[in-house]
Amino acid sequence: MAAIKHIFNELHYEMTRTIAEGGMGVVYEAVQRGAGGFTKVVAVKLIREEYSTIPEFQKNFIGEARLVANLIHTNIVQTYHLGQIGGQYFMVMEYVSGINLEQLIERQAVIGRLMPVDIAAFIVSRIARGLTYAHQKCDREGRLLGIVHRDIGPKNVMIAYEGDVKLTDFGIAKALDLMYNEEGKVIAGKDEYLSPEQASYAVTDARADLFPLGIVLTELLLGRNLFRDADRLVSRQNILSMPIPKFSALRPEIDPRLEAIILKALQRDRDKRYQSAFEMLHDLEVYLYSDGYGPTNEKLGAYLKAIMADPPHATEIASLRAKS
Repeated sequence: MAAIKHIFNELHYEMTRTIAEGGMGVVYEAVQRGAGGFTKVVAVKLIREEYSTIPEFQKNFIGEARLVANLIHTNIVQTYHLGQIGGQYFMVMEYVSGINLEQLIERQAVIGRLMPVDIAAFIVSRIARGLTYAHQKCDREGRLLGIVHRDIGPKNVMIAYEGDVKLTDFGIAKALDLMYNEEGKVIAGKDEYLSPEQASYAVTDARADLFPLGIVLTELLLGRNLFRDADRLVSRQNILSMPIPKFSALRPEIDPRLEAIILKALQRDRDKRYQSAFEMLHDLEVYLYSDGYGPTNEKLGAYLKAIMADPPHATEIASLRAKS
């Protein structure tokens, strides 16, 4: 960390802490400094040094940066810059002051509370909104990029304390002419959040992001991933063949309208699944808002702050639940 701090200080980035570490990369919080006392908090993502000289990883990292550079949307973490120093590539990205969805799920478990149904549906609707934009993105010549994220899961969804929901980490996405891809030979993604296409080594399209989005919705509602097993192969087999339960039997607050959305998202036959993220977004918003007032970023922000407080603000949580 000390060596990295020294190198980046020369580029006017002051590394302040490690945000996240993955198998191949590390993300740091940093302060960018400029003329006239200018400062901006950013996130800096680096390839781990041991992978930085491997052409495959370099190509994918550069491809991710090129891909997300023009994905400018309120529900996607923005990338500002791709650089290289000392043979190591790095990305400068939007810093989200908040937590990821996995941390929120863990927090809910610690305090023994299930997330309000409307808050869960709202979070997933915002992810679907970001996916709608990404799936429809074209290049400068008007060619559809054919983006498939392929790693939809709670760890890759950020929630700001103000209530903004942002999809991140397109590191294993596939897109026209931009990303390294061996689809059909390897499985991209986490076993408990795969689509059946991914789990069976099939070639994917945008619909492959919607099955795991359905999994995320059920995990928020139930507090657990029904497909997860300690054995990765079992998780994958569950994705392919585990009977899909009646979710209202597992949580009575799940009404028939939401149950129908979940079941359509979890169709193993992709021709019977939602055919686009926009379709799923539409159904979620009809569910949330057709009766009048529904959840907003501000309501999600208030809920997040109440849940993350130590101890949790029980009165505020109860008030938000009552309005669900």
